[in-house]
Amino acid sequence: MLRIEHLTKKYGDYAAVDDLSLHIRPGEIYGFIGHNGAGKTTTLKSVAGILTYDNGEIFINDISLAEKPIEAKKVMAYIPDNPDIYDFMTAIQYLNFVADIYGVSQNDRAARIKKYGDMFELTDKLAQNINSYSHGMKQKLAVMSALIHAPKLILMDEPFVGLDPKASFLLKETMREMCNEGGAIFFSTHVLDVAEKLCDKVAIIKQGRLIKAGTMDEVKGDESLESVFLELEGAKNAEAEK
Repeated sequence: MLRIEHLTKKYGDYAAVDDLSLHIRPGEIYGFIGHNGAGKTTTLKSVAGILTYDNGEIFINDISLAEKPIEAKKVMAYIPDNPDIYDFMTAIQYLNFVADIYGVSQNDRAARIKKYGDMFELTDKLAQNINSYSHGMKQKLAVMSALIHAPKLILMDEPFVGLDPKASFLLKETMREMCNEGGAIFFSTHVLDVAEKLCDKVAIIKQGRLIKAGTMDEVKGDESLESVFLELEGAKNAEAEK
């Protein structure tokens, strides 16, 4: 579903992402873990087509992002770490705006808005201006807008930040439901216990470079994901100091 091949993104001489290769297959929830500044958001924005990159290739559902960006973006959605949504619109106007961009039929959009609006308890608030929404409500709306065209791939940057426990649970259930239907999710998170319970596979990135990736069992073995992450962080820091 998503193939990242030797991705490199530089800012001047600094490589924010350095020769990164990852494959996310249909049905997989793939976690992306690293400290602040490790390159997670840069990677996600590159895959989303927001940032240009210096080297490498990205394929979404076997479509080259570089060669056919519009076609690639049609089958994916991106939820940023901060839900900067057009707050001069009402929520329902925003959802219809997104649905129009993706060519979602009136029947499909109505059904999905009802489904996810009820799920996230926003249905009776969709007529409100987005500027009246709390951060958590905006995050729920961002999730709804990502789901409205039934994408094959969703990119998420810290999707659980700002969500209450019930909304977090429902989002995790929705993520698994989407993948059970053949979709895929690639998301970054600092909440390692959530990643450990939710993800099929996980990748750990440090200073722009991939340091470990695989199934959850392959990455953590008999330890917790948190322990493995801290051990790898410590090992890499020790190497850097030599």
